[in-house]
Amino acid sequence: MVLLQRCVFRRILQQFYSGNQGNTKSLLSAGFPTALPGGDGAAGHRSKSTIPDLRERTLIAVKPDGVQRRLVGQIIQRFEQRGFKLVGLKMLQVSDDLLSQHYYELRTKPFYPMLLDYMTSGPVVVMVWEGHKVVQTTRTMVGHTNPAEAQAGTVRGDFSFHVSRNVVHASDSPEGAQREIQLWFQRKELLNWDCCDETMTCEV
Repeated sequence: MVLLQRCVFRRILQQFYSGNQGNTKSLLSAGFPTALPGGDGAAGHRSKSTIPDLRERTLIAVKPDGVQRRLVGQIIQRFEQRGFKLVGLKMLQVSDDLLSQHYYELRTKPFYPMLLDYMTSGPVVVMVWEGHKVVQTTRTMVGHTNPAEAQAGTVRGDFSFHVSRNVVHASDSPEGAQREIQLWFQRKELLNWDCCDETMTCEV
């Protein structure tokens, strides 16, 4: 409740300030505080230059076994609770062509045909998440590729039991994430939007 009140109060002051500075001054002189608890300036607002890079993005895909086992909601919840912002989401039956581009480094591996069979065996739920160091953090949250080596508390450590059915894919680098996002999503399918709590949870 306090978080919501602070967010609404900040938005009101920002709107007054951007639309009519005179009204803002009158509002403040009428008794509204110029600082919020914690020492921030009016409405708790800081310039973007003081906020760490919150715009890094990564691609997360719930593989067919995760969808079949109805784990999509629990997986989304983990990233939401961590504080990342969902900016893209869709469900699809993946084509061989898309998979050949996504797994282009694995096309010469002996297990590649089985990988294609697995990834086309059912629908996939693919997402783009945004946040500070989101690639590194989500890789840690997902866990080791081999579930036998994944720690408890990670997605694979909790939900998977064999490397051939490891529930989820996560981009392994910012560069890889950018390539994969462009492969799986059109620009118009990704939304830019502001979280109410973004500056409160991510400022340093």
